[in-house]
Amino acid sequence: MSQNTIWIGYIVLLVGFFYFFMYRPQVTRQKEQRALLSSLAVDDQVLTASGMYGTIRAIDEDVIEIEIADGVVVRMAKAAVTRKLEA
Repeated sequence: MSQNTIWIGYIVLLVGFFYFFMYRPQVTRQKEQRALLSSLAVDDQVLTASGMYGTIRAIDEDVIEIEIADGVVVRMAKAAVTRKLEA
């Protein structure tokens, strides 16, 4: 084998490593996040990226209203929801 063939093999392995261990998991997480955001409904209990737990009271296109305590409703970006909790 020539030296050039070995270097090409290393480059192919490096590209494969980046694809399987970095790019592909990121794309999977993005798909899961899009699915979560599209499945949100009023009265779902959620956790936001800021660590607040609450219940969704209203949903607009990119904005949601979350009740975090009795009578306390905050507006935030829909993308801030990280997880839907079991009721």
